[in-house]
Amino acid sequence: MRKIAVMSLLAAAALTACGDPASPGEGVATAARAVTGANPASDSSAVASIAGVPTVVMTGLDNPRGLAFAPEGGLYVAEAGRGGAGPCLVIMGGAFCYGPTGAVTRLRNGIQERVATGLPSLVGPNGVAQAGPNDIAFLGVGQAHLTIGLQTDPARRELLGDVGGGFGQLVHLAASGKWRFVADVAAYEVAHNPDGRLNADGTPNLDSNPYGLLAVPGRHVVTDAGANALLQVHASREISLLANFHARGTSPPRPSFAPLPFDQFTDAVPTSVAVGPDGAYYVAELTGVPFTDTRANVYRVVPGEPARLFLIDDACIGGFKAVLDIAFDAPGNLYVLQHSTGAVQQGGPGILIRVTPSQDEGDICARYRAGTRTTVLGGLVFPTSVAVGPDGALYVTNRGRSVGTGEVLRLDVP
Repeated sequence: MRKIAVMSLLAAAALTACGDPASPGEGVATAARAVTGANPASDSSAVASIAGVPTVVMTGLDNPRGLAFAPEGGLYVAEAGRGGAGPCLVIMGGAFCYGPTGAVTRLRNGIQERVATGLPSLVGPNGVAQAGPNDIAFLGVGQAHLTIGLQTDPARRELLGDVGGGFGQLVHLAASGKWRFVADVAAYEVAHNPDGRLNADGTPNLDSNPYGLLAVPGRHVVTDAGANALLQVHASREISLLANFHARGTSPPRPSFAPLPFDQFTDAVPTSVAVGPDGAYYVAELTGVPFTDTRANVYRVVPGEPARLFLIDDACIGGFKAVLDIAFDAPGNLYVLQHSTGAVQQGGPGILIRVTPSQDEGDICARYRAGTRTTVLGGLVFPTSVAVGPDGALYVTNRGRSVGTGEVLRLDVP
C-alpha cells in the first residue's frame, strides 16, 4: 500500500472490536427518530465558532463521511459503517474486518432515519473504517450515487472472497433505498496507474480509494485518493482521466516539506471535488504522511480540457492542511474543512475555514489567494465533510472516525 489511508491509518490505539454486522444484502432501515437537540454524549460546547455553539442535528452515526442535500430538501450522510465478523484484510499490521454495515442516513423535517443499509464496510479493531461509503451526490430525485472506498491494491479484494468486489466502486442508490454497483473505479487504477508509481522490480505500485464525488449531467466526477487522480464515470460506465496530481510516483516526486526524520516525499491524496462559481472543478487534497501544515492545496481543473498532471506549483489556492472537503456558497465564499491541525501529523483539532475572495484581482485563483481567511469552526473532532444547506447554513460531519458517536453540526454564519 503506497498511499497513507485517508481515515483508518490516522487512528490512535485500539478502542473497540469490530461491531456486529447488520442484515446482509440490499435494504432499507425503517427505524426513525426525531432529532430535537444535541447528543448528550457529545461535548458540542468544545466546538468554537464565529456564531456561537453549533446545533447538533444528527447523532449516533457510524464513521460518518460525505454530506449532500437531495432535491427534496433532505440532508443525507454516507456512513462507512462498523465492519463486522469478517472476512478480514491485514493492512500494515492491523486486521480490518468486513461487515455489511455501511449505510446512508437522512435528516428530513426533523426526523433522522437510516434509509439504506447493507453496504460494504471494512473496519479495524480501533473502530475506524478502512473502507465503506465515502461520499454521496444527487442529480435529480431518486438519482443518488455513492463512492465505496478501498485504500489498498485492488488485487487484494480477492482476499475478501465474494464480498471483496464491493469495494472501490461507484454505487447507484434509488429513492427506495435499494442500491446496485454501477462502475468499478478501482479497476481503472489497475489498468492505467495514473500517478505512475512503480515498485523496485518495475511493476506498478497500485492503490485505489474512490472518495469525493460530484454529480454533473451525463457523468460523475470522482477523486481517487489512492490513485492521486480525478476521474469521470460516464453514463455508459466508461471511466476516463480528468487530472492526476503531484505524488511520489510523478516526475519529479512530490516533496513533503517535513523536517527529518519524516519521509521527504509524499502524495496528493485528493479527497474532494466541487464546482466553483466559474463552472470549473476545484479539487482539494489531504496530502500523505506526515501531513505537513500549509502544504495542502486546492487545484482548478477546467472541464473539457485535456487530462494533465498538476504539480504543486500549479495549485489554485494553497496554505492548508489535511483537507477532507470543500464547498462553495451562493456568494462565492469557499469553505475548506481541515481534518486536523498542527505542524505535522494529526495531533490538533479540525477546523473549518472560510475564504472570502478579494474583488481586487482579475484571475479567479488570484482572488481566492488574496482573499480573507476566517476560521468559522474550531475544536472539531476529526470532521469529514461540509455542505451548504438550502437555508444558507453550514452542515459539518464531526467525530468522523467513530462508531455510534458520529454527528452532524449545523451553524448559521454571519
